[in-house]
Amino acid sequence: MTDITATDELFYTRAGLDRNRVEGIVSDSLSGADDGELFLEYRQSESLVFDDGRLKSASFDTAQGFGLRGISGEATGYSHASERSEDAIRRAGVTVKTVCQGHGGTLAQPPQGTNTSLYIDDNPLSLVPFEAKVKLLADMDAYARASDERVVQVSASLAGSWQAVQILRPGGARAGDIRPLVRLNVSVVVAVGDHMETGSYGTGGRVTFEEFLKPEVWKAAVDDALRQALVNLDSVPAPAGEMPVVLGPGWPGILLHEAIGHGLEGDFNRKQTSAFSGLMGERIAAPGVTVIDDGTLPDRRGSLTIDDEGTPSNRTVLIEDGILKGYLHDRLNGRLMGTKSTGNGRRQSYAHAPMPRMTNTCMLNGNRDPEEILTSVKKGLYAVTFGGGQVDITNGKFVFTCTEAYQIEDGKIGAPVKGATLIGSGPEVLTKVSMVGTDMELDPGIGTCGKDGQGVPVGVGQPTILVDNLTVGGTAV
Repeated sequence: MTDITATDELFYTRAGLDRNRVEGIVSDSLSGADDGELFLEYRQSESLVFDDGRLKSASFDTAQGFGLRGISGEATGYSHASERSEDAIRRAGVTVKTVCQGHGGTLAQPPQGTNTSLYIDDNPLSLVPFEAKVKLLADMDAYARASDERVVQVSASLAGSWQAVQILRPGGARAGDIRPLVRLNVSVVVAVGDHMETGSYGTGGRVTFEEFLKPEVWKAAVDDALRQALVNLDSVPAPAGEMPVVLGPGWPGILLHEAIGHGLEGDFNRKQTSAFSGLMGERIAAPGVTVIDDGTLPDRRGSLTIDDEGTPSNRTVLIEDGILKGYLHDRLNGRLMGTKSTGNGRRQSYAHAPMPRMTNTCMLNGNRDPEEILTSVKKGLYAVTFGGGQVDITNGKFVFTCTEAYQIEDGKIGAPVKGATLIGSGPEVLTKVSMVGTDMELDPGIGTCGKDGQGVPVGVGQPTILVDNLTVGGTAV
């Protein structure tokens, strides 16, 4: 079972709540509903920023509250508060009842429980002293400056949270989860004369801070940020036009997440607003392209023991050998589409209702050697790292900025370029993938996905792939 004892202590004993009375309020509030739940959350968050040789800021925050949801057909009533009391829950119930008035729904069965728990109960914020965290950031600053005389500025940050949730349904069905999450970031600015460039690197996951105190971990992060900054010093304006593009392994999977993954979320497909609506069982990608969403990967940023509706996390095949096999569902959209939740009902906090969201979205390995993929391109672009991007879900059109990319000349990696953007359509890109490598990597643990004003931690991954033809926006004239 997921950890109910630990969350009982947080949500009932400490808050002075009587669990039986709360269960009664929930059952009464959701009478006549098709589905719904009480979502209880307790979260501690900590953040430290070390900039320009000193500790610039440090914060610690505690947030707690509940969200009560009732569903009648497609209508949802949602009420939330930061006050954890029976009176507050009862008031929320009055609001939620309005969507169920005159409706005689049959309450859906609760999610099946799980005997798996991905994480330990240890709170990462309390395991490492504050002084050790500050020293870590100071050591990173000193190491970066000592590594190269061209370093003029260093910024390092450490952030973490510890979240406990419990989902309570009418009839007393409960599910709970404990979720640690940490992240380490470093940014390095180098200069030669008046020419300045920046490189950055981040890493994280659902582990404790102790992982990042290891010198081999934080030094590797600094080394990569410095490497990227020095590469940018030598960059030339990016070429423009249509050309073959090789996407590197790991973090470039963010393009897959944005341009394709969102279009496979159940709400967009139920409403027929996705470019992939109505295409189940049809070929939407080139042969050899297999895409999954897997929330069960240990320690990954997007992984969950249960989602925010209490459904156990799952490994869902979205595209198999180019054929559309599945969508990502929460309970509401799964029920309305005649199927079940895939464990992808997620919410930012107790103040938000759940919706279908990705966890860790990855393209699986193919059968081509990564070196073979590069040598097959006579002239093109090799994209290693992405920054921001924009996507239109209705047609899949996207624009992504490359933060690290190189020219490909006669099958070899050439000069680094700056100012490159990738422009295209998610559905079209999938069909233009002609080679899939054997070097699948997961991103270093830095992804946050935004949707309808909610942000949740996610992961991405992919092997090296070749897109035969993609529009590159550049600055070369």
